[in-house]
Amino acid sequence: MGTRERRTRSNEGDLLLSTLFNDSSANPDEVAIAAVGGFGRGELSPGSDLDIVIIHTGSIAEKELSDLVNKILYPLWDKNMKIDHSVRTRSEMRDAADSDLKVALGLLDIRLVCGNPDLVAAVQVDALESWRKKSKSRLPELEQSLLERHQRVGELAYLLEPDLKEARGGLRDITALRAIHRSSVIAVPIERISVAESILANVREALHVVSGRDKDRLLFQEQDKVAEHLGYADADALMSDVAQAARSVDYLLDSTWYRVKHKGRDGAGRFLKRVRSTPLSRDITISNKEVVISVDADFALDPVIGLRAAASAAQLGLPISMDSLERLSESLSGGIGLLTNPWPRDARENLITLIGAGPSMVQIFEALDQEEIIFHWIPEWRAVRSLPQRNVLHRHTVDRHMVETAVQAAALTREVHRPDILLFSALFHDIGKGTEEDHSDRGERLIEPMAKRIGFSGEDVETIKLLVKHHLLLSATATRRDLDDPATIASVAEVIPNLQVLELLHALSIADGEATGRAAWTDWKASLVAELVKRVALAITDNTVALQPELTEEQRTKADSGVLAVSIEDRDSVYAIEIVVPDKTGLLSIVAGVLNLMRLDVRSARTKSHGNSAVMEWIVIPDPHAPTLTEKNLHHELEEALRNRSSLAARIEERIQAYAQLPTIPVPDPVVETFLDAATDATIIEVRSHDRPALLFGIGDTITRSNIDIRSAIVTTLGAEAIDTLYVTEIGGGPLSPERAEEVATRLRAALK
Repeated sequence: MGTRERRTRSNEGDLLLSTLFNDSSANPDEVAIAAVGGFGRGELSPGSDLDIVIIHTGSIAEKELSDLVNKILYPLWDKNMKIDHSVRTRSEMRDAADSDLKVALGLLDIRLVCGNPDLVAAVQVDALESWRKKSKSRLPELEQSLLERHQRVGELAYLLEPDLKEARGGLRDITALRAIHRSSVIAVPIERISVAESILANVREALHVVSGRDKDRLLFQEQDKVAEHLGYADADALMSDVAQAARSVDYLLDSTWYRVKHKGRDGAGRFLKRVRSTPLSRDITISNKEVVISVDADFALDPVIGLRAAASAAQLGLPISMDSLERLSESLSGGIGLLTNPWPRDARENLITLIGAGPSMVQIFEALDQEEIIFHWIPEWRAVRSLPQRNVLHRHTVDRHMVETAVQAAALTREVHRPDILLFSALFHDIGKGTEEDHSDRGERLIEPMAKRIGFSGEDVETIKLLVKHHLLLSATATRRDLDDPATIASVAEVIPNLQVLELLHALSIADGEATGRAAWTDWKASLVAELVKRVALAITDNTVALQPELTEEQRTKADSGVLAVSIEDRDSVYAIEIVVPDKTGLLSIVAGVLNLMRLDVRSARTKSHGNSAVMEWIVIPDPHAPTLTEKNLHHELEEALRNRSSLAARIEERIQAYAQLPTIPVPDPVVETFLDAATDATIIEVRSHDRPALLFGIGDTITRSNIDIRSAIVTTLGAEAIDTLYVTEIGGGPLSPERAEEVATRLRAALK
């Protein structure tokens, strides 16, 4: 079963029509029969219509023409054959195509069956010329018709009983792709979905055979029969192939529409002869509103470039160019640019940044999947790719459900102190599905080597394992156990070691439930889980607020000298920088600003005052455009900034304005909390925010303008999320009053908006 059989049916249709035409005594110079649509392409399934057009010169008398049409159609109706037909002249065909999109699309596949070939050729030329000439109006009309159909029928890849022809990603969309290609607006690589088209067409044909009906919706009761007819092991294997085929079509359709809309446009929307490019980092730019990896990029020397491009694209809400993805895929398939085990820190950071981008992450991750790039980074993903979940609670395949869970988790990053662990666990919480073994147990076993390979610490790996193994614990306990029973609370507290893990598990439960759907995650269930978490939290010691760093004896000695000292340790993909500097108001902001201008991305920092000096430890990742970092250069830049803070602020503002021109995506609002009793000699201010250029400089500057001192600080950037814990005092010493603390918190919230 396949293309040959469908072609044979078309040939049989041609033969039958030709015989009837010859028997009708029609004048072959005045009339022709042409096939259009699927019949025109030579693709007839058992239940398909014979879609034909009878074209005539207009010189035939009306009764003679009517008799001719009846001689052709009645024998076909007598055979119970379904015919979709029209009878028109060449000019009538032009008018019909101009007024009816469906007619215009059908004529793009017109071919001669019998009769006057010149008539058919003329209509064919008219149809193609009109389609290309009017593409500016017809393509938006086509897109709108697709959107309406998709909203009405749904997504083929994720429906339990999908329509193989009409649903999003189905055979009708393949026809649309061909039509876009024939408009000559852009080239569409139709060959990329040849396998997908063959799968969907074969399944549709098998459905017609086993059901004995001309239906396109693949119902539950027929999936096993179709699977058996096509030689699949079971219906799950069949539906996995159907889902993957539909996703391939949908991916190409999405990227095609995007390229149509942005062809030849720069960021300002003006048509230019030369495409404007905006540099993002070394070998990565924005062109035609796509993120592009330079053709000169060396994947072997810069193996993180693919993840960096993906993270940048997701955070900007832009796609990666198809050409860039293809080159990256070819490189990885050839063993060039593979990541080390464990990954370098910047690779892990970029993965977390990608996952944390929310809804815009979906199109990027789908592109990485379709181009089979993700399998080189996460080989375990292949086992769950398009894996169906044939129950009414789940809306998506296993892999798409995990992606949707990550999207939901991205909205909860302000609720936890380790957003990186939340995002990673959300994306892979169901990685154990696909076998008879309990997926939570299997997932715990699979996630450990994954998390280690990606570079999480041993302690973090244990947390991730716990989250994956127990991601159903809170919802199951809340809905099945008595929350007033102390044994219920104790049973959960025994599993969860501290408050940080509890808040992570709570956020993961919410994200998983929201991604599954309202049928599985109701307001009632959410409230029960929240009540359970509240009660368990009372039984667990708080460990979420970061403690002040401790200084070594050597650091104290350096601080006592009162002299600026800089030391740098190169740790492969990151630099560890120690700065001992005479303390002054606004010091944190000044040093953060210097590092920003030197194109050093701060991933973490620990600072503490000692005597009249401050000891600072910074972990930074150099931007690909960053100059070579030396102790001498950094020492010089710090001295200059300490002497002239206003000049530093002006340069920082210029850099912020440059970044402000780039697209943005929606992110959760920043959270600023104060803790009055968590330290005896200071007030703790905790800021949780989306990372952005010069964020730490801005926070420090706001603190300085509030006339308070930063006694110590713990700064952590996890992917695209920043958590900054500041121990602050009044200028003369001592913690802030409640009113003063709220005043400073309000200023910070305003500055971060």
